[in-house]
Parts: sequence; C-alpha cells; structure tokens
Amino acid sequence: MQASRFTLPLIVAAQFAGTSLWFVGNATLGELAPLWPEVDGAVGWMTSGVQLGFIVGTFVFALSGISDRIPAHRLFFGSALAGAVSTAASMLAPASFVWFLLTRVLTGFFLAGVYPVGMKLAASWFPKGLGAAIGWLVGALVLGTAFPHLLSTFQLDATVLTLTTAALAALAGVVVLLWVPQGPAVKSTSRTSVRDALGVFQIPDVRGAALGYFGHMWELYAFWAFVPLVLASVVPGASASEVSLYAFLAIGAGGLGCVVGGIVSGRVGSAAVARFMLRGSGLCAVLSPAVFLWGAPWMSVAFVLVWGTLVAGDSPQFSAVAASASPPERVGTALTLINAVGFSLTIGSLQLLSALVDVVPPAYLFVALVPGPLLGVLAFRRVGR
Repeated sequence: MQASRFTLPLIVAAQFAGTSLWFVGNATLGELAPLWPEVDGAVGWMTSGVQLGFIVGTFVFALSGISDRIPAHRLFFGSALAGAVSTAASMLAPASFVWFLLTRVLTGFFLAGVYPVGMKLAASWFPKGLGAAIGWLVGALVLGTAFPHLLSTFQLDATVLTLTTAALAALAGVVVLLWVPQGPAVKSTSRTSVRDALGVFQIPDVRGAALGYFGHMWELYAFWAFVPLVLASVVPGASASEVSLYAFLAIGAGGLGCVVGGIVSGRVGSAAVARFMLRGSGLCAVLSPAVFLWGAPWMSVAFVLVWGTLVAGDSPQFSAVAASASPPERVGTALTLINAVGFSLTIGSLQLLSALVDVVPPAYLFVALVPGPLLGVLAFRRVGR
C-alpha cells in the first residue's frame, strides 16, 4: 500500500481546518470581553483554557495508549467532530465566562486527537522525508491557528466566526475518515502501559528532541497569544482590524518557516534545522525590547514576521526526530506524550506574561521567553551529531 498524490494534501488540509478551533476564543475576545467586566486577563485565561484541555487530553490519550490502539484516521475523525461541537456550543451562552471557558477547555481536550494524531498519520505514510511531511503538516497547524484572526479582519460577529471554524473542523474529520486511512509505516497495538509510554524517553534522540521541544513550547504560544497586544502598543494608530491582520501574518509566517524548514531538512537533517530555528527565535526574544522601543513601527511589524517564521519552524523537526527514533508501535504515544509535557509548559509562560502585562511595558514583555529557547538549545545540542 502506497500513498497517493492526494494523501499529504488531504492530511495538510484537514490539519489546517481541525486546528482552526485553537484560537477562536482569542479572535472573538474583542466582541465578547465587554460581556465579562469582572474578568481580568481574559487573553491569558482563554488561551490557557485551551492549553489545559489539550494537556489533559494528550496525557489521557498517551498514557492510556489510545493514540496507538485506535487507528489514526478514526481517532482524528472523532476528535475533530467533538471539538467542532464543543466550539459551537460556546455560543449557547457566550455571556457566561464560566461556560465559555469550559467549552474552550473541552475543545482543547479534543484537539489532542487532532494535532499529534495528524502527525502520526503523516508518519504512517511518509517514513522517508518525514521532516518535509511534518513541516507541511505543522505549517497547516500554524495557519489554522492564525485563521480565526484572519476571519476577524472581515468584522464577522462572534457567532458566525465560531460556527464557520466549527464547520470546517467537522468537515476535516469526515475527509480523513473517508479518504486518508492509517498508512503501513506505523502499527496499532492492543497492549500498552504507563511504563511503555514513558519508556520512549529512554531513547537518547527521543529524549533530546523532547527537551528541545519543551524549550520551544515555552516561547511559542505565549508569543502567539500576546503578539496582538504588543503590536497594538508599539504600532501607534493601528486599528483593531490592522492589529488582527498583523497578528495573523506574524502567526501565519510560522507556516512558511515550517514548510521551508521541512524542505531544507532533506538536505541538512531535521536536527540541524531545529537547532538553527530555536537559536534564531531565542535571539529575537533577546533583541525584542530594542526593536520595539527604538525601531520604527514598520520595523516592529517586520521583526515579528521574522520571529514568527522562526518560532514555529523548529516544531516539525523536533517531532520528526522523535518520530523517527521511536519504535513503530509507539510513534503515536511518543508524539502525544511529548506534546502533553510541552503544552503543560505553555501554561507557565502564558500565566507569567499575563501577570507581567500590568507591571511591565509591552516592549519588554517577551524577554520573559528567553529561558525556553536557551535551555532547549543546550538540551538539544548533541542530537543528530
């Protein structure tokens, strides 16, 4: 059984549509936040809610073995459909912050069966050139994450925007179920245990890729969540629609980084690409106050576009290294468990920036992200050499 010419495009399109559920809450905050006058730090709560659900979901899927016991295409379908329903349900009582946050947590839980399972699906069909395949896939994730910000530039009301993304995610699940079965390069298993799941970290390259990924994750989602706030401060006179467009471009630039990095990985290896990207994004975090304080507004926008390209571009290569080093029957568990721990760290950086936003000028906010890439580079330095 071989992949057809449509296999990868269909997986990529489904990943884009499925992960568009991620930042729907953030994209609708401009309209919904006035309904919650008693809530402080809505951006941090909204993003952390999805992250928390995703973390719980990935731990459940990984430690129970669901990621490797249920064929990837079926798990993707069920998860995408459930995520679409929970997202649409947020509009049943949007004036209730508790209800809205609960539906975002549920959406995050079901995304655990979309993002890492989509990568397993790609690994099942493309064991050779996996860095390029996952590069396209994570690029789709990045664009999907940014997509609600693009929709908000058309000034759609919260209900229309939310239901549009929910419908896309449901369609993605159906497409995968009908036309993209799990490929032959990975295996499903009926036996699993917590010891089996944690055992993947005994493999040196899996452990190194995981640690590098953890440093990357400390930076990634905090950058994505707070870049609109920072841009609104350092680009005087920008309208809400312009800030949304800049945020979409900054987040979406990561898709380009993922695709280009995937292509380059075929020549220099996934580990080398991941190291370069992680070092570059860490340097951007160090330089950010100087650019935001002393650069012209257009320089700040250009800077976050470059940073956005680098900050996401290493992610697929960490996953490619981990997947390639894992046993065939543990690929899903390895990727899901690494995602679980990595996304757990995003809660820390998101809450840290939420706490700092009221006491630190926006131009200095991203300095708090420096430790992530710094420690990630140190942990990953020997992988692939």
